[in-house]
Amino acid sequence: MSFEVLLFLILGLIALFIGAEGLIRGASALALKVGIPPIVVGLTVVAFGTSSPELVVSLKAAFLGNSSISLGNVIGSNIANIALILGISALIKPLDVHATVIRREIPIMIGITILLLLLLLDGELTLFDGLILVFGIIIYSVLNIVLARKEKSIEVENEFREGLKSRLNVPVSITMIIVGLGFMILGANLFVTSAITIAKIIGVSDAIIGLTIVAIGTSLPELITSVVASFKNESDIAIGNVVGSNIFNILGILGTTSLIISVSTSGINIIDFGVMLFTALILLPLSKSGFKISRIEGMFLLAGYVFYIYYILPA
Repeated sequence: MSFEVLLFLILGLIALFIGAEGLIRGASALALKVGIPPIVVGLTVVAFGTSSPELVVSLKAAFLGNSSISLGNVIGSNIANIALILGISALIKPLDVHATVIRREIPIMIGITILLLLLLLDGELTLFDGLILVFGIIIYSVLNIVLARKEKSIEVENEFREGLKSRLNVPVSITMIIVGLGFMILGANLFVTSAITIAKIIGVSDAIIGLTIVAIGTSLPELITSVVASFKNESDIAIGNVVGSNIFNILGILGTTSLIISVSTSGINIIDFGVMLFTALILLPLSKSGFKISRIEGMFLLAGYVFYIYYILPA
């Protein structure tokens, strides 16, 4: 494998991260300026913003005709978000869930995961499936904003407000959004092209690359956001970021991608789908008041993720 390909992969990943950071900061500051409550910003703009690398990478792969990378990226990212990211976050500090809005969204995430599996029974996501998913993300976002305004927790409100505090004015915020998007498009070009090249060199399918290298790489914003929240003892932010991102990955990313090109399940097997559903179901007990992900449970989540990656990689 040439050094140049690895260099472009790393540079693409760096550009994606810089772009996502600029997009999140700019969009969060702009949303707060126009009066959107901080908790809504955290559950929508931040959660969706940390999924933006997955979006641009999946769209780029679709345009190149590598839709297996798009599906593998979303499935792999959703697995990594829970098993890898929450596993690491819980090892740092046990995670409690108190916010009503977070507990409500966990069953929604499970329901959307099941919906995706049903839509994929015929082996692909079509234009019609894409319309269903995109309609879903619109309904989800509107309901999330309406319900969060009514049910917001004062404690979590303060946490989000502190985490999203910004002095950026509107022109600077808009500039950061535009520049962030530019970096992400550049990063996606480098990252996807390099990932496809690596897949051909080592002789694995696009789907495997999507489930591993691309999924882990594009999940780094979620990892950093949740780990920082864990260090700050803000468990609701750590978990809310993951749950919101997983929902957006399915509805927003696969919905948008399948509007452009049919997304095939080629290279993705029942084990991958099963692990994605299983990791989503693991969070269901968190909907019960006072439930905690302990360090031991975090260790098992992380160990499970390592075992899964070991299983799917060729010998």
